[in-house]
Amino acid sequence: MKKIVGTLIFMVLTYSAFAQTITGDWYGTLNIPGGAKLHVVFHITKSGDTYTTTFDSPDQGGRGLATDKTTVAGDQLTIEASKFSITYTGVFLPDSSKINGIFLQGGGSLPLNLTHDKPTGTAAPVARVVRPQDPKDFPYKQEEVTFTNPKAENTLAGTITMPRDGRASKIVVLITGSGPQDRNEEIVQFNHRPFLVWSDWLTRQGIAVLRYDDRGVGKSTGIFGTATSADFADDAEAAVNYIQSRADLKNLKIGLMGHSEGGMIAPIVASRNRAVRFIILLAGPGVPVNQLMLRQAADQMRLGGASAEAIQRSAATNKKIYSLIIQNPSLPSAQLKQQVDTLLSRELRASSGADLKKQDIDDVLKQTPVLTSPWYRYFIAFRPADYLTKVKCPVLALDGTLDMQVNSEANLAGIRESLEKSGNRNFKTVPMPGVNHMFQKATTGALNEYARISETVDPNALQIVSEWINHFP
Repeated sequence: MKKIVGTLIFMVLTYSAFAQTITGDWYGTLNIPGGAKLHVVFHITKSGDTYTTTFDSPDQGGRGLATDKTTVAGDQLTIEASKFSITYTGVFLPDSSKINGIFLQGGGSLPLNLTHDKPTGTAAPVARVVRPQDPKDFPYKQEEVTFTNPKAENTLAGTITMPRDGRASKIVVLITGSGPQDRNEEIVQFNHRPFLVWSDWLTRQGIAVLRYDDRGVGKSTGIFGTATSADFADDAEAAVNYIQSRADLKNLKIGLMGHSEGGMIAPIVASRNRAVRFIILLAGPGVPVNQLMLRQAADQMRLGGASAEAIQRSAATNKKIYSLIIQNPSLPSAQLKQQVDTLLSRELRASSGADLKKQDIDDVLKQTPVLTSPWYRYFIAFRPADYLTKVKCPVLALDGTLDMQVNSEANLAGIRESLEKSGNRNFKTVPMPGVNHMFQKATTGALNEYARISETVDPNALQIVSEWINHFP
């Protein structure tokens, strides 16, 4: 009995100490693979027995972002923000006034340790203002719709916009990029809604649009976290089938417009479904994704000031990891993780020497579950040519010359080469000078510029796409 009582007293004291100091501002830094750093700030308040948290992402221009739930139990802290697919779990260390924990988002995990000390060099948050390209009026019809993907038995919810006179001859299905996205492809941290801008512009030009929430996001059902790009292609094809099922829409020519990962998905669907009459690829891949990711990491590290030696060393390690994943498509995830962990531990020791602490290695290995997730395994092995060489419909591909995620020169060349092999004569590739991955006019193309640019989509890109869609019968 004394032992039990003593344990309970210890728990109460720990809880009390934690509760007294948990409120306030907590600062931490995420070390992103590839060399980038993102600062995170949690603001925790308490009212009665209820804790509430908002958070800032200063480098991305986000501040005062709401979370759903904050739980304090003993020395454990959990913060959940489902809109961003974020969960933070931490352990309070009373002697050092720190919280050591793990930041989870979209199936990936990174160590995130927090203190009350504001780090130097934290970027000032960008004011969250209404973006100038957000539509202020809607001179066209809007219809809320739902449709079903029978393969996954999930329901997708979206919006159809149609010129008020109903005289559209074409309808475009918008397909979002990586990560859980709503129908506007809203990136709350950046305060931009690209697909809202795209759909508004296209509809004003006489083109109908269907945009929808990703599975498990917004009003759509299903599980996002276990799906691959192939599953998302089934969702996009369900949108095509839904349009064909409606008497008032079935005579419209259907096109697919995909951004980033959506630019992978559109060719998958177009290669197998003849109802797709044209596709638009916005920063879509044209080279094998493992090659794309090597270039992406190098560009991000270079922008972050990494040395040529560090970039080369990172590329060598990444090549080995990608090869291991690609060469073992049927290996159970747990076994693959063991092999990835072994390889990565060996590489870290070889590059860092004997002084590397076990804790440092353990912190890096906490990131590896995302590398062995179903989505990543499919993604890193993806070869765009497998589908682009089968696409016979008209294709428009655009990418910005300052895209530091999908290099425009290499990927547009890859798209051209694949379409030429397919015998497709009706395609156009357009490099957009000075435009980044989000299709904004940019200075460097770095991720931390996205929120600081007031423009959501370069008007020239909007014009090129709408004119290309409207130019053929």
